[in-house]
Amino acid sequence: MSVMKEFTKGFVRENPTFRLVLGTCPTLAVTTLAVNGLGMGLSTTAVLVASNVFISLLRKAIPDKIRIPAYIIIIATFVTIVDMVLNAFTPDLHSQLGIFVPLIVVNCIILGRAEAFANKNNVAASLVDGLGMGLGFTLSLTILGSLRELVAAGTLFGKNVMGTGYEPFMVFGMPTGGFLAYGLVMALLNYVFKKLKLE
Repeated sequence: MSVMKEFTKGFVRENPTFRLVLGTCPTLAVTTLAVNGLGMGLSTTAVLVASNVFISLLRKAIPDKIRIPAYIIIIATFVTIVDMVLNAFTPDLHSQLGIFVPLIVVNCIILGRAEAFANKNNVAASLVDGLGMGLGFTLSLTILGSLRELVAAGTLFGKNVMGTGYEPFMVFGMPTGGFLAYGLVMALLNYVFKKLKLE
C-alpha cells in the first residue's frame, strides 16, 4: 500500500468516527464547540502518533502475554504528557475537555491501531497510520463541533456568523443534539460514500 493511501485511509475509507464508529464517547461529549472538537482531535492525534511509533519500535521486545498492559502503559505516558502540555499552555481548553483527556488512555482508536497496525508494521508506516487516523478523527470532531456550535449558538469558533436575528436551536448544544448531529452527519456521509463508491 502506498504512503499516500495509508495516510488518507483515516479520512474516508476507515474514518474512525463515521466509518468504524470508534471513539464515540469523546465524540459526543466534547463536540459542543468547534474548538473543543479540534483540541480533542489534535490531542488524540499526538498520543496516537507517539504511541504508534513507540509500540512499533518495541514490537519485537514486548512479549505476547503482556501486550495489552504494555500498550496501556505506553499510551498512558503520552496521555499524561499531552494533559500536562494542555494544562500549561491552553488551560481554558484543558478545563473544557476535562476528564476526556485522561480517558484517551482507553480510547479504542488508539488501542485498536496499536494492536492492528503498530504491532505488525515498521516505524515509518506506523507513524503515517497514526497521523492519518488521528487527523481523520480530528476532522470528524471538528465537523461535528462546528455543526453543533453553529446551530446551537449561531457561532463558529466563538465568532458570530449567523447575525443578530438568528434564533439558536439550543437542543444541538445538549447531549440529545450530539446524538442527532452524529446520526445526521453519518447518514449524509454514508449516502455520499455510496454514491461515490468509496465504501
